[in-house]
Amino acid sequence: MKPASTAVILIEFQNDFTTPGGSLHDAVKTVMKKTDMLANTEELVRQARNAGALILHVPISFTENYRELGPRPYGILKGVVDSNSFRQGSWGADIVDVLKPQPDDIVIEGKRGLDGFATTNLDFVLRQRGITHVALAGFLTNCCVESTMRTAYELGYQVYTLTDCTATMSEEEQRMACEKNYPMFSRPVTHREFLEQLSALEQPEPVGEGRGYY
Repeated sequence: MKPASTAVILIEFQNDFTTPGGSLHDAVKTVMKKTDMLANTEELVRQARNAGALILHVPISFTENYRELGPRPYGILKGVVDSNSFRQGSWGADIVDVLKPQPDDIVIEGKRGLDGFATTNLDFVLRQRGITHVALAGFLTNCCVESTMRTAYELGYQVYTLTDCTATMSEEEQRMACEKNYPMFSRPVTHREFLEQLSALEQPEPVGEGRGYY
């Protein structure tokens, strides 16, 4: 894994999830504490950035009256509306201070649903930067992270899901996603396992074997 062709994708590390007082923090704080996901992600980002990997932030946001959505949203998006979460310009929609984007990071705009690719230029940016390997972290483990993982897999990226840098609304949901769903569409690893692979010396390619895209 070459740092220059690797991106760490941070999904919805926003105050409404990450921080006491955030509209959805109480729903995820138990699993956040269990996985120590915020501290792990800080370490992940610092070391990956120093190694030369690209850091991308993929926040979600809506206008004040959620006019981007239909008049009767349902499922997880209804929960966003009912809790007045991720409103543009609000503290809750801001990226948490400990992961504030740095000058060389990229903030992907336009996320309005679950999949980080669906309403954004994420795929365009990754391909423009020559990215072949992506590592996913964030919220919710079994919702936006999983949706983004599935699309990244279908698009041909080499996908890593960082199990100790994710959180969701219950320990059971966290365990089931990481143990049952993630292995179908990614390589589930801890952040330290990922960093070890990122910093490992490349092995020379055996003579006579072709090199594919990845």
